[in-house]
Amino acid sequence: MHDPEAQGIDSLEKLNKATLHQLWKGHFGTAPPPLLRRELMLPFLAYRLQEKRFGPISIKTRSRLRQLAKALESHSDTGISVMSTLKPGTRLVRQWRDQVHMVNVDNHGYEYQGIRYTSLSKIARQITGTRWSGPAFFGLKGDQSTQPKEVR
Repeated sequence: MHDPEAQGIDSLEKLNKATLHQLWKGHFGTAPPPLLRRELMLPFLAYRLQEKRFGPISIKTRSRLRQLAKALESHSDTGISVMSTLKPGTRLVRQWRDQVHMVNVDNHGYEYQGIRYTSLSKIARQITGTRWSGPAFFGLKGDQSTQPKEVR
């Protein structure tokens, strides 16, 4: 048997089910569930090989994945925050009605005109006077071709 770890994750696709069973036993310490199909074994084994090579995912990443899963379960985009994707020190710039608006991202939320906010949508409403998706207003989501352009 050749070593799929040495050849990379791509080599898993080429292995027969018996070899995958042996690999599973080696990495999980038990035989795979009897009804587990080959196609479902591959991602589990690939993840385990990556985890062995690069280490487990961070607690922060695991938490973000849980947050995304809960938001997707409810079929709502409102639970998915862009805050974790914006690093402290980021500056968002948006021109609205001949005025340039700047928002600074910090560890605790957003700062706009000296006032701290927990939501970009609150800032967008402050600027426009109407309800907006803050991430959409500042060009952080949606079709790239229709996003507002940054003003320098």
